[in-house]
Amino acid sequence: MAALSLIALEAIRVHSPAIEYKLALALKCSEASINRYIREKSDELTKYDALTIIEGVTGLTIDEIVDRD
Repeated sequence: MAALSLIALEAIRVHSPAIEYKLALALKCSEASINRYIREKSDELTKYDALTIIEGVTGLTIDEIVDRD
């Protein structure tokens, strides 16, 4: 199972709240759900649309964003 890396989670916090809003729109959920996904390190944030947003906003590569361990 893939999850967000610690680097990606920190980058999301740095770019918050704008990135959370974009993620909520892409995943068709509330910003509160995005905050929960971040807290729980949910694999919901490893969906293609979410990864594209995280990559675009933070400048991180997919390999830096996803922790595949």
